[in-house]
Amino acid sequence: MARVWIYQADRFLTESEANEIKELAEHFVSSWTAHGSALAGKVAVLDNLFLILEVDEEVADVTGCSIDKSVHFIKALGEKFSIDFFDRMRVSYINADGQLQLASREQFQQLVKEGVVTSDTIVYNNLIQNTEELESNWKIPFSQSWHSKVF
Repeated sequence: MARVWIYQADRFLTESEANEIKELAEHFVSSWTAHGSALAGKVAVLDNLFLILEVDEEVADVTGCSIDKSVHFIKALGEKFSIDFFDRMRVSYINADGQLQLASREQFQQLVKEGVVTSDTIVYNNLIQNTEELESNWKIPFSQSWHSKVF
């Protein structure tokens, strides 16, 4: 099982931004180390919104220093592309038309109040921490998410 970090952009990326970010992230991951040991990392840019880093800790454990390196890298990407990958005030969800949407907390709360977001609306749980959760708990109904307790 791999450790996972999901970074959600504060806006949708253009195709060219997504491609360039993926290329830069692949280069970073290929040289990512923990105390001199190469990390078995992977990267994905999904839906022009999510940057996902994975590390197989059965190969080498992630350390505080290696996590710091990844955070600095993500912050540098954000500066280069004018994107905030650390904005936790935005909620991603699938609307009734099946389209991925991004809303501020205020907008999302209004959508819940208006009944646009229902208990069955799929929301993204970016707090997951491993590949098992990525496969089973990343995209879940609003009623089963931490969002339902907040909104």
